[in-house]
Amino acid sequence: MEYLKDEGYALIGFAIIVLALLAIDLLVFNKEAHKVSTKEALNWSIVWIGIGLLFGLYVYWDFGLEKASQYYSAFLIEKALSVDNLFVFILVFKFFKVPDKYQHKVLFYGILGAIIMRAIFIFFGVTLIELTFIEPFYLFGIELHINIILTMFGIFLFYAGIKTWKQDEEVEDKKDFSKSLGTKLIHKLFRVDPKYHGEKFFVRINGKRFATQLLVVVAVIEFTDLLFAVDSIPAIFAISNDPVILYTSNIFAILGLRALYFLLANSFEMFHYLQHGISFILIFIGFKMIISAAYHFPSYISLSVVFGILLISIIASWNRYKSLHSNS
Repeated sequence: MEYLKDEGYALIGFAIIVLALLAIDLLVFNKEAHKVSTKEALNWSIVWIGIGLLFGLYVYWDFGLEKASQYYSAFLIEKALSVDNLFVFILVFKFFKVPDKYQHKVLFYGILGAIIMRAIFIFFGVTLIELTFIEPFYLFGIELHINIILTMFGIFLFYAGIKTWKQDEEVEDKKDFSKSLGTKLIHKLFRVDPKYHGEKFFVRINGKRFATQLLVVVAVIEFTDLLFAVDSIPAIFAISNDPVILYTSNIFAILGLRALYFLLANSFEMFHYLQHGISFILIFIGFKMIISAAYHFPSYISLSVVFGILLISIIASWNRYKSLHSNS
């Protein structure tokens, strides 16, 4: 009971922090539409990542090392997998020719939608996992505790990791987002004027109400994030079954996505091998979930592996970037 009480306080504090940060971000620092520079994106990325890391220290102080390791592992996994999502956002903005100064607003509403969707996915997923354990049994002298959902997630993530490694960037670049579910939904619900009218989502033309192209882009971003949540949410279930740890780590990871997006968009060449790192992380998490019936990796090992993969992919990307530019 004491732990549940502490979790309740943590969630209340977490909700206050998130709402305050979103309000400050939208109403103070980004009140006026503007193009986000690389320096601004870097500064905000450091701020958001720093806040997420500080919350992990609170988890350690209040709940101990095991919970803190789970939090940091889930935080790193979500942050890494979100990078793949951001690469697609770059393609979406390029396809719809979204002016630079309006991209921040689109991403802001995308984050709000993600906060709601992740809550539903995580709390529903934890409940579903608890209901799908098979009665323990022995096989070749090993006691197995199989969970149907975790095993299915593991197989899916293992496959997703291999698919990510083989992903063809040129094919991705030619995606037609005018046929996406988000685009079709907005066109079905509203008349759409295929133009941008400042930051407005709706305008009146000749007395009739039209949705703007900006609303179409927001819908595409929301549906894209929904699809990527199918990868990222199952991955963090391999780390913990504590919904508070999973949700707080997930939200702190995605809160900084807007700043990280502009950093990636402005420095695309510097992250060449990140996709390969993401592929290895998915394969590792998938393998971890598949064998979880017989063996459970300690949280600190998962944290070390994920951090190590990210570090190697970033260093390799940076070395490649320096090599290319030193020879040019």
